[in-house]
Amino acid sequence: MKAQDHSLSTFDRLTQTFCEWLNHRRELNELRQLSPVEFSRVASDLQVSPADLTELVNQGPHAADELPKLLGALGIDAGDLARVEPMVLHDMERVCALCGQKRECDRDLAAGTSGGRYQQYCQNAPTIAGLDKSAKR
Repeated sequence: MKAQDHSLSTFDRLTQTFCEWLNHRRELNELRQLSPVEFSRVASDLQVSPADLTELVNQGPHAADELPKLLGALGIDAGDLARVEPMVLHDMERVCALCGQKRECDRDLAAGTSGGRYQQYCQNAPTIAGLDKSAKR
C-alpha cells in the first residue's frame, strides 16, 4: 500500500482508495477479455511470462512501492538506475512486485533498519550487491 497523504480528509482517502480498487477491477476485467494469444503477446512485450503478468496484475499498481524506498535507504538513486540500467530496474521491480516478504520489508523500511536486514529476505539482494560492486569499479 502506498503512503497516505495526511492532508486529505478521511472521506477523501476512502474515496481515493475505492477509486483505485475500482480501476484495478476494471484492469482485471480487461485482462480476462484478452485471448490467450493476445495475453501472451502483451506479456512478451512487457518482457515477463504470462504467469508473472497475471500475478502482477492481481497484485495491483502499488506492488513494487517498496523498491524505491529500499534503494533510497541504501543510497541508490532509482532515477539514476533507471537511466543507466533500465532493464535491471525493470527486473528488480518485477521481483519486488512478486515478493512474499512485504510485511517484513515494510516493517524494516518504517523502522529504518532495511540497510542491515534486507539481505535476509529480499530476493533483490544479489542484484543490489551486484550494483554495489559495479559502482565501485
